[in-house]
Amino acid sequence: MKSRGKTDPSFYRGGASVPKGKYAAPALEKAFDIIELLASRPGGALISEMAAELHRSIGELFRIVMVMEKRGFLQKSSDTDRYTVAYKILDLAYRATPAQDLTRAAAAQMEALALAVEQSCHLVVANGGAGLVVARQENPIVRGFALRLGAPVDLIGSCSGYVLLAFSPPDRVKRILELAPAGRTAVDTTKLEKRLEKVRTQGFEMMASAITRGVTDMSYPVFGFHGDVMAALTIPFLELIDGSQKVGMEKARQRLRESARQISTSLGHHAAG
Repeated sequence: MKSRGKTDPSFYRGGASVPKGKYAAPALEKAFDIIELLASRPGGALISEMAAELHRSIGELFRIVMVMEKRGFLQKSSDTDRYTVAYKILDLAYRATPAQDLTRAAAAQMEALALAVEQSCHLVVANGGAGLVVARQENPIVRGFALRLGAPVDLIGSCSGYVLLAFSPPDRVKRILELAPAGRTAVDTTKLEKRLEKVRTQGFEMMASAITRGVTDMSYPVFGFHGDVMAALTIPFLELIDGSQKVGMEKARQRLRESARQISTSLGHHAAG
């Protein structure tokens, strides 16, 4: 009988034939399931609660959770025994993706922008079928509105999303639409393309916030060395009614445009003309 060496994939599958691209790693999948579950549970969860929500037995998850805690991916509260995702994942994500270079390049400009216009600002990147806030700068004055770091952003219907889609190649837009969160209403692609064409023509997007009354979102694209759009720099402009606002909406938009341009330049982008 011919023996199977470790270079033969079936060596790891007990001889079972598995179609190419259909390999399974149950323990790894459970670990990812745990991270995704805890991402939506800021207060954390007990192992028993994880097991119930993931339809797994406590025994299935116990060792995986212990290993993840030992490796620093999860942390356990000494008071409640609940597990939460540790910052190690965020650290690895920043170091393993372009986000690190992007946020490093944007940090000083975002701080100066927030100070100049007295509004918060944030940087959004495409993350699968959704957007993700990877950097933010809060309003330096007493009153303000800001998105939290790591907040998800709807790419189809938001100011930042329209900017990212407008300056992305068609195949990437198609992929984003395919990956849009389940349950979202069907997208009118004809209407969407008209909106994106308008954004491309004017070079930015500006619209009333889809979720917060009294806020007008304005966003400009940030480009990388090869001319690819890397992020959307956005100000959720909160208009005050007591006369204390020193910087108007139009001036804030112009300052935002210049900040996005400078961040792009620091990333190696050279605009044509």
